[in-house]
Amino acid sequence: MAHNNANSAGGFTHERVETSNFLMIVLILLVVAIGGLVEIVPLYFQKSTTEPVAGLKPYTATQLMGRDVYIREGCYNCHSQMIRPFRAETLRYGHYSVAGEFVYDHPFQWGSKRTGPDLHRVGGKYSDEWHRIHLLNPRDLVPESNMPAYPWLATAQLDPAEVQPRMRALRKVGVPYSDEEIAAAPADVKGKTDLDALIAYLQVMGRALK
Repeated sequence: MAHNNANSAGGFTHERVETSNFLMIVLILLVVAIGGLVEIVPLYFQKSTTEPVAGLKPYTATQLMGRDVYIREGCYNCHSQMIRPFRAETLRYGHYSVAGEFVYDHPFQWGSKRTGPDLHRVGGKYSDEWHRIHLLNPRDLVPESNMPAYPWLATAQLDPAEVQPRMRALRKVGVPYSDEEIAAAPADVKGKTDLDALIAYLQVMGRALK
């Protein structure tokens, strides 16, 4: 009798979970939250994910503004910045990406989108002039490219008043900008275009890890 009652109670509980949308949602959220905490929290205590690789420096004012142009123009929709530890990728792009290279990136641009090639190790691979031509009309260099042209970047001027607030905000989340670097930032970007800044950002990508 007791065994039958236990089965009945267990069946009632299981049936209640399956037939109650609210209870099912609460339990799913609880399981997802616990699973997420188990996977994410330990990362905050691993040196490999919280400490910069040797030689990593924060972006200069111009590079930082170029990164904002990169995000604004949606470059990340076609180009990843994460070389996965697979032989096919490391042979083509170079050393696989490590978390310590992105400690100062907020938000980081990891992802595996492959409409265009990965750009993580593009820094120093081509000249500034190559990037300039490629951004203004990609087909001048790569006839089969389906990348759009970005001619407006050559005439859009950077606003020196925008860079200091961004650097101060990044310093609050751990990017080690000094007072001197922040003070000199407007002069660093004065007279430069969005194209200049974007090229500066592209040229520094992936160069910290030798």
